[in-house]
Amino acid sequence: MKIGLAYDLKQSVIAGPDAPADALEEYDSAETVSLISAAIEGSGHTPILLGGGKQFLLSVLREPIDFVFNIAEGRGAYRSREAQVPSVLEMLGIPYTGADPQTLSIALDKPLTKQIVQAAGVTTPGWRFFDAPGQARSADWHGFRFPAFVKPAFEGSSKGIRLTSLATNPAEVADHAEALFKNYGSPVIAEEFIDGDEVTCGIIGNIGAAAPPLVMPMRIVPRQKAGPFIYSLEVKRDYKNLVDYEYPARLPAEVIDRIKSQALAVFGTLGCRDFTRMDFRVAADGTPYFLEVNPLPGLSLDSDLFIIATAMGWSHAMMIRSILTAAISRYPGLR
Repeated sequence: MKIGLAYDLKQSVIAGPDAPADALEEYDSAETVSLISAAIEGSGHTPILLGGGKQFLLSVLREPIDFVFNIAEGRGAYRSREAQVPSVLEMLGIPYTGADPQTLSIALDKPLTKQIVQAAGVTTPGWRFFDAPGQARSADWHGFRFPAFVKPAFEGSSKGIRLTSLATNPAEVADHAEALFKNYGSPVIAEEFIDGDEVTCGIIGNIGAAAPPLVMPMRIVPRQKAGPFIYSLEVKRDYKNLVDYEYPARLPAEVIDRIKSQALAVFGTLGCRDFTRMDFRVAADGTPYFLEVNPLPGLSLDSDLFIIATAMGWSHAMMIRSILTAAISRYPGLR
């Protein structure tokens, strides 16, 4: 097949002069695109580079494409930006990897995601949502357990998440929220901080497929043991020096089972497909708390999903082929 590759490169997106330092964090590198393209070719298909934004629109209308491997994050600050490429592909009748526009739009909206998965019985920390700069100063904090973790409500790739994102009281939440509004122009969510193990769980495959999906919880262990651990952007950028990745996660079997069960519940409830990654914190009593889900996770050599794949003995090409196989199998007649 001719398989198009949709992506947004960091160097092709222009950040404004007042944009925060992590404005382009979610976009990909040429190296990642090259690796995925090589894996597609190694699977016996012809890769076609489609790019992103307007370039993607021109390319997908010009090139005869059978299928698209989508890693495009979309353009702008819209909470539905990740749905841009899949929406165009559905309009044109072109099959593709990954979640559909609805799932991608929901998942980038953290409060909406929490409401949906809570209704499905998934445990998540208490939270408050603020969609105006001064709102946090008059919020009702009854029943909320501090400290709070304060972050943008409509962002991904750890944008706006720092080692300083913890707030110990309502006034600190308000200060953090106002700074985030100023820097990101986005609503803010304050979430009860769960002091415990950080676990990220990758899923490759699909519920109901011939083979069950791979559900892969990995524990992230800080090397610095003092104080609460925050898996922040600073940590992710220097992960080789600051954390150890533990896969399989050395946690009690019953905790692992609960994480996997909760992960599959989130995956199925939101309609995730092919490849997904989600984050949990495990409290001292062994309860896993769902934090957020990324149905369009990074696939770079430094991504959490590839770190898990490496621990399984996979190459990058094997990871890409497994995602591609899962996606193609959803479309009868494709091969």
